[in-house]
Amino acid sequence: MFGCTYLIEILTPLRSDQENAKENMDRFAGRYRRILDSGCGVSIPDNPMGRPRYNALEAIDKCGLSIDPQRMVMNLNTFHTKDDLDGVLNRASAMGVRYLLIIRGDGGPDLAKLDPKSIGGQKSIVTSIDLIRYINTAYANTFITGAAFNPYNPIDFETNRLQQKMATGAKFVITQPIIGRDPRVDELQNLGIPIVIEAWMSKNIDLLYASVGKKKGESAESYDPVDNLKVLHDAYPENCVYLSMLSFKQSWKHILPKL
Repeated sequence: MFGCTYLIEILTPLRSDQENAKENMDRFAGRYRRILDSGCGVSIPDNPMGRPRYNALEAIDKCGLSIDPQRMVMNLNTFHTKDDLDGVLNRASAMGVRYLLIIRGDGGPDLAKLDPKSIGGQKSIVTSIDLIRYINTAYANTFITGAAFNPYNPIDFETNRLQQKMATGAKFVITQPIIGRDPRVDELQNLGIPIVIEAWMSKNIDLLYASVGKKKGESAESYDPVDNLKVLHDAYPENCVYLSMLSFKQSWKHILPKL
């Protein structure tokens, strides 16, 4: 599906840091270009950790960058007003974005909450299932939507939710970061849609376990992200790999074996 072996995650600048706005945008632009120049794809989160950031399209536009539709995944969560949501989707369509990773998101006091009824939801809060359904209905044949899979949740619950996401039009899956081969991720290979395996590229393994709400295992004490990536390549040789927390301060030549 994606025209690359790796999808590399980068963050857009924080809206609150206006004092360093130009420097932050320049840094984003340099990282964006480096990713594409290396032959990789880029993934841009949507206000991660509930902190307001420029959205992907704003940052790309401000920096005068171009979009490669086959090598960009724009994340979109449920913490937007209906008008803002449609504005982002219409602009994404006009700019040539094809792939959207739909997640519920982290939320936060500085982010808007989408009214479930405005997109056809039936619950008190908007779910990623609602948002995937809305996009594939209101913007039919415009985007290819993807869903997240968290193997750290109870597997029956997470599998059922993933099946619902696929039923509403999700066409690819990106997992949470995994350490080594994971039998729960192995089961996804039978779904018949592309599965992107996420690799945690920081030695700060405590942050990973805190973010997924999992108790750290003993093997994590000696965690090496480069070694783990090699294990993932051996276990899932045909899968695209999503790289989170990858350092831009070093050469990737000896870190990314399939670059």
